[in-house]
Amino acid sequence: MPAQRILMLVGDFVEDYEAMVPLQMLRMVGHEVDVVCPEKRPGESVQTAIHDFEGHQTYSEKPGHRLAITADFSAVDPADYDALVLPGGRAPEYLRMNPRVLEITRHFAEANKPLAAICHGPQILTAAGVLRGRRCSAYPAVAAEVAVAGGEYVEPAATMDSAHTDGNLVTAPAWPAHPAWIRQFLAVLGSKIEP
Repeated sequence: MPAQRILMLVGDFVEDYEAMVPLQMLRMVGHEVDVVCPEKRPGESVQTAIHDFEGHQTYSEKPGHRLAITADFSAVDPADYDALVLPGGRAPEYLRMNPRVLEITRHFAEANKPLAAICHGPQILTAAGVLRGRRCSAYPAVAAEVAVAGGEYVEPAATMDSAHTDGNLVTAPAWPAHPAWIRQFLAVLGSKIEP
């Protein structure tokens, strides 16, 4: 299958690993990935955050890298893209209040294009109203939102390294699931990786 155009929606304090690793992996296999953020232009960046599981009641947060914005959010046409990636972190909490973010997300869901969301990324899916009747994994704190939105929450493995595919939707609870999440998303995209 030829390279596909993928859109990644981010904001400040997007989880570093959940944005950087998929961006690099998708580009590694030949896909074109544009990174967009409301109120940011190409050449600007967002601050990422590194979330870790260190035995506390919830994850810890440390400063991450700067993530470059590569396309203009206000001018992006979702019809020009084959798939959407929604990383987690704190960014989805406020991105889900942006009507344009929800409009873009609905486009991919209604067109049955591949959608990948991880950690708190499904908060955008719940706000967009696209989870009714769907099975979805997410960070456990998002389980209630998935249920209220009419979706069925898929409990992650205790090690947080599992992913779930429901048709065009690939979800996972956190960055430890990258191998499963990216593998399943590449399968949905029709990507082939050969030695």
